[in-house]
Amino acid sequence: MITGDQIRMARAALKWGVRDLAKNANITPATVTRIEAGRSSHASTLEVIRIAFENAGVEFISENGGGAGVRFAKPQTKLG
Repeated sequence: MITGDQIRMARAALKWGVRDLAKNANITPATVTRIEAGRSSHASTLEVIRIAFENAGVEFISENGGGAGVRFAKPQTKLG
């Protein structure tokens, strides 16, 4: 499950404001602010946020001893 810290990091990587994420995830800016502040949220809301970021080229890294984070996804090569 993604965290508020990861959401802030992903927004910073894309240079998105709260409203940009809200628009791309079809949620309210208040919802983004609430989640980033560490408040609880529905799994379905976190899922639409994750999908919005993945569609923009960001992937989430789980906490595997090195801490949770984000990175730009490796571009997919298209076979012609």
